[in-house]
Amino acid sequence: MEGPLTVIDVAAAATPPTPVLESRADGVLTLTLNRPDALNAFDRPMKEALLKSLRGAERDRSVRVVVLTGAGRAFCAGQDLKERTGDDVAPLSVELRQRYNPIILAMRRLEKPIVGAINGVAAGAGCSLAVACDVVIASEKASFLQAFGRVGLVPDTGSTWFLPRAIGYARAAQMMLTSEPVDAATAERWGLVNRVVPGEQLMDETMAHAHRMAAGAPLAMALTKRALNRSFVSTLEEALDFEAELQSIAGRSSDHREGVAAFVEKRRATFTGE
Repeated sequence: MEGPLTVIDVAAAATPPTPVLESRADGVLTLTLNRPDALNAFDRPMKEALLKSLRGAERDRSVRVVVLTGAGRAFCAGQDLKERTGDDVAPLSVELRQRYNPIILAMRRLEKPIVGAINGVAAGAGCSLAVACDVVIASEKASFLQAFGRVGLVPDTGSTWFLPRAIGYARAAQMMLTSEPVDAATAERWGLVNRVVPGEQLMDETMAHAHRMAAGAPLAMALTKRALNRSFVSTLEEALDFEAELQSIAGRSSDHREGVAAFVEKRRATFTGE
C-alpha cells in the first residue's frame, strides 16, 4: 500500500525573486531593485546583491555606465523595518558599517557614471541611494523623503554628506528635520535631480542619456569622477594640481589620440578606454 500523499506548499517552495535584476545593452548595465511588493525596501539579500552587482560592474570592462532604478511603483522605501524586529537583529551601527556604507562607497569609488532613474518614492536610505548617483533623472511621480525622523532615527547612508552639497544646508535641514516629502518638480528646482520627465518616458530618457555617456571616453570619465569626488575635500590649489596630474594621464591615452583624430577628420570617435 502506498503511503500518505505529501502535500507541497507551492508558495513556500517557490524560488524567491532575484533581489536585484541585471540587464546589459551597449555598454550600459541596468540594476533594478526588485522587491516591488515591499516598495523595494532594503532587506539583507537585496543589500548584498546590490553590493555584489556594483563590484562586478567595476571589474567588467564591457560596462561603461550603470543605471539604477526600481521595479514597480517605488524606487526604494529605505530599510524594511520588518527585518529590524526581534531580539537577534544586529545593532544599527553594525548594519550600517557592514551593509549600507559599503554600497555607498562602492557607488562613489566606481569610476563609471551611475545614472539614477527614480521611478517613484525614494525614502530613507532609498533617498540616500538616489543622491549618491552621479546623474539623477526622475519621473514626475517621484518623491524624495528623509523619513528617518518618523521612526526616531537620524539620517544615514550618506545623507548628511550628500544632501547639503546637493541642495545647500537650509534645504537639507528642512528635509531631515521635518521628514516632509519633496516632489519631483521641487527636487528639480532645488538641484536634487538633473531632470524630470513623464513617468512613461523615464526609462527611454534615462537609457538615451546613459548611451550618450557610454559612447564617451571611459578613461576620461573615470578620471573626471575621481576629480569630482576629491573636489569636496580639496583647496583650489590642490584641485588645480590634481587636475594637472589627471590630465597628464588622459593626455597620454589612446582615447585622447583617437578623439583628436576624430575631431580633425570630422567623424565620430570610437573610444576603447585605453
